[in-house]
Amino acid sequence: MKLPIIKHLQKNNSVEKLQHTMDVLESFTEHRSVKEEEMDVVGELITNIAGAIEMDKLVQSGMSEKDLTNAFSKRVLGSIDQ
Repeated sequence: MKLPIIKHLQKNNSVEKLQHTMDVLESFTEHRSVKEEEMDVVGELITNIAGAIEMDKLVQSGMSEKDLTNAFSKRVLGSIDQ
């Protein structure tokens, strides 16, 4: 999960487009011929897209960009510590 990539995805794509892309990638991972290395790459992509969707929810709530970045980073770090 990379915050600059998440910000880029959130700023340049609608939530609907991100969700659709995530659905397609999840479907891809369900195919039996997907290799472990491909699964790792797609997993990272899905994580970044999910982060962009979550970040968009914070933007829609009216949070400033500085507060948004801090809140999102705390959320991510909090989920890693669990």
